[in-house]
Amino acid sequence: MPVDQNLLLAFIATTFIAMITPGPDMLFVLGCGMRGGPRAGLLATAGVATSEAIHVAVAAAGLAALFAAVPVAFTVVRVLGAGYLIYLGVQAIRRRSSLPSEEAQVGVSGRKAYLSGLFTNLLNPKMVTFTIAFLPLFIDPSRGQIWLQFVILGAIMIAFEFLVDGAVGVLAGRIGGWLRRRHAARRRIEVATGGIFIGLGVRLAVQH
Repeated sequence: MPVDQNLLLAFIATTFIAMITPGPDMLFVLGCGMRGGPRAGLLATAGVATSEAIHVAVAAAGLAALFAAVPVAFTVVRVLGAGYLIYLGVQAIRRRSSLPSEEAQVGVSGRKAYLSGLFTNLLNPKMVTFTIAFLPLFIDPSRGQIWLQFVILGAIMIAFEFLVDGAVGVLAGRIGGWLRRRHAARRRIEVATGGIFIGLGVRLAVQH
């Protein structure tokens, strides 16, 4: 096996702990699930998982060298990601009173949930740098086939991401579906979701 077994066990344990700890991805999926139902929660998770696959490829290609050589690249990506999250939050809050009843019940389409999950995670440089910094800790160059080790570890990380955040999205979708049938609660969902997105965007913007 290309990956050292002891390193693999340590990686699985560490990744599991990291994934069950609430973070931006989990909160984002939670918001999508509450607004769009279980399907939207799953598709938002799929978008995040797709982005994670790209991050793994980036880590293997050595984007860390780019950020080190051109620090402004990190800042540009961070600002873009923060701006996108804040935009999503503002849109959610504005919809609380402007959407017709039928559209409010739908909340968010599956396609939009997937693309939002994809771009929100993709434009978060903290996720890129985390992947770049985290995966190499469990790579053993002496075993060779470094790219294959990245693929194996990346696949495990993505699987955990999908299982944990997917479960959160489905559960939030079921609870959100019950709440959306109540007119008074529907506006609160939009405001709460918008607040989550804006908070994540601000947090991302001010992080250094």
